Amino acid sequence: MTTRFKKEVLDTPAWWQDLDRYIDEQKNNNPGHVQSALIPVLHYVQDRYGYVPEKAVNHVAQSLGVPTVYIWGVASFYSYFSLTPKGLYTIRVCAGTACYVQGSQAVMNEFIRRLEIQPGQTTEDGLFTLEEARCLGACGQAPVVMVNDRVHAKVRPEQVPDIVAEYTALAHASAEAQA
Repeated sequence: MTTRFKKEVLDTPAWWQDLDRYIDEQKNNNPGHVQSALIPVLHYVQDRYGYVPEKAVNHVAQSLGVPTVYIWGVASFYSYFSLTPKGLYTIRVCAGTACYVQGSQAVMNEFIRRLEIQPGQTTEDGLFTLEEARCLGACGQAPVVMVNDRVHAKVRPEQVPDIVAEYTALAHASAEAQA
């Protein structure tokens, strides 16, 4: 049996009430400029939901009184926002010049081989999403891999199995603790 890993679903009445409170705060902080509240609100949704789902876009559009298409445009323009669910762990392999010269493409290829997905995809079990990053701002530690907010420095392809195993074990331990 394959375990399906996912971020906590926050689709509860209390979650929507919290979102409404946050939207109201942002509107009060930006009187007369409702659209100025949009980016902080989208960050709020993404940080708590893991991505920006369609139902949240529709809700935010109605709450801010702006067209849904406007919100889709903003959310799809900024690379920070994801409009599709991500895995429990997002692996970002830096492809910036310093990392590339130090072998980040070989590291990416090993993640692709090991996880059996391409950049931009999520494993079937929902555990990992693989992404290529333009720069992670740690050039002196190249090649760099980030798993969620944790930096792995000077990563070599032979370290990829250990990185995958570490986060797989963490996810299984967490799932067992919650069961």
